[in-house]
Amino acid sequence: MSRTSRSFRTAAIAVVAALGLLATACGGDGGSTDSASDGKPVTIKYWTWTLGAKSTVEAFNRTHKDIKVEFTEIPSSTEGYSKLANAVKAGNAPDVATIEYQMVPEFASQGNLIDLTDYAGKTVKSKFPASVQSLVTFGGRTWTVPYDVAPQLYYYRTDLFKKYGIEVPKTWAEFTTAAAAVKKADKNVRLASMPKSDPALLAALSWQAGGKWFTTEGDAWKPGVDDAPSKKVAAYWDRLIKDDLVQSFTAYSPEETKARASGRTLSFLGASWSAGGMKTAMPDLKGKWAVAPLPNWGTAASGNYGGTSYGVLKGSRHTEAAAEFIEWLTTNRAGVEARLADLESPSSALPADPQMRPVAAAKFDTAYLGGQDLYKLASEQVDTIVPGWTWGPNQLDVYTAVQDATAKSGFGGGVTAGQRKAESGITERGLKLAR
Repeated sequence: MSRTSRSFRTAAIAVVAALGLLATACGGDGGSTDSASDGKPVTIKYWTWTLGAKSTVEAFNRTHKDIKVEFTEIPSSTEGYSKLANAVKAGNAPDVATIEYQMVPEFASQGNLIDLTDYAGKTVKSKFPASVQSLVTFGGRTWTVPYDVAPQLYYYRTDLFKKYGIEVPKTWAEFTTAAAAVKKADKNVRLASMPKSDPALLAALSWQAGGKWFTTEGDAWKPGVDDAPSKKVAAYWDRLIKDDLVQSFTAYSPEETKARASGRTLSFLGASWSAGGMKTAMPDLKGKWAVAPLPNWGTAASGNYGGTSYGVLKGSRHTEAAAEFIEWLTTNRAGVEARLADLESPSSALPADPQMRPVAAAKFDTAYLGGQDLYKLASEQVDTIVPGWTWGPNQLDVYTAVQDATAKSGFGGGVTAGQRKAESGITERGLKLAR
């Protein structure tokens, strides 16, 4: 077992104790209405924001007679999770939903997820690496099924880097130097944009730097949203923004995309999943973008920027059918191919199941990135993900606090506010706070 796998497994065991998990958060059972008495297919509802969802659902419905999937697109990030949590409370939640890894402990401990051990536990154990299993399995129970992993990557315009004489930065010090050179060459152009509205990106960058927003001590939680590495990352980006060396567009906004498409932003921080959206948002720039490892602090390292799994939400009466759909999504060749085949919103996610990575690589059109093998590079970066990171029991509230405070007082203010919210949220939920 790798160092990363051992570390994640140790962290998972500690999380179980600290959450008190899951003796109380049973999340309900799956009901017993998977077999329709009238001979009609069982209909399940599926909510997600992920690219490729439409073609995936269409492919599943064409090839499965006993199950029909109804797809609804929802927002990503905190807005999407609030919608899911509110739907559970209201009793009208979907059967299947996308749950990023950072939200699995919170959704499970709050009783929003159905225990999938009997439905998907063997699949998770047999198909996925230990480091990925530990992100969805707590207390010996399987709560969601992994789809992808998301080590950070750096995307850049090859033609404009050449125009401005910029080398691809390998370190954050080189990134600063390149940013200053771009501004000096053209006052209307910047090397990159660092959004204040994406706490997941700040978390990934803190992770890369060695930060640990949450750790456990026995059965107690110890938040570290404002630990030294996270403060270093926050200060770094606050300084670049203050010196006007980078932009700060709202993440995923039309303004952000327009700046990239027009050449006013030369690069951005992303993951393998970023490439699919580029093909549709900036189709005229085919062959002008490339991808590289993310700049680091002196040693090759990455955080996990997102990464998704699929869960069955409390209230579903079709757990067996939902689990069948999820297994097809995550471990079936046809499911992976369908997700990448969506011409309207093609996916470029890196499958967590190693056997599915060649399937995805063979299906993905490499021409947009000038023939680069995106999947080979992304797979290599999985091994650089820093081990030991743990997601907290109130991650959604922490993200909201970080985002709100960052908008007002910068990233330094964001991590400070996130730390306060992490501490208060733990005690408010009746969990132990390490002192």
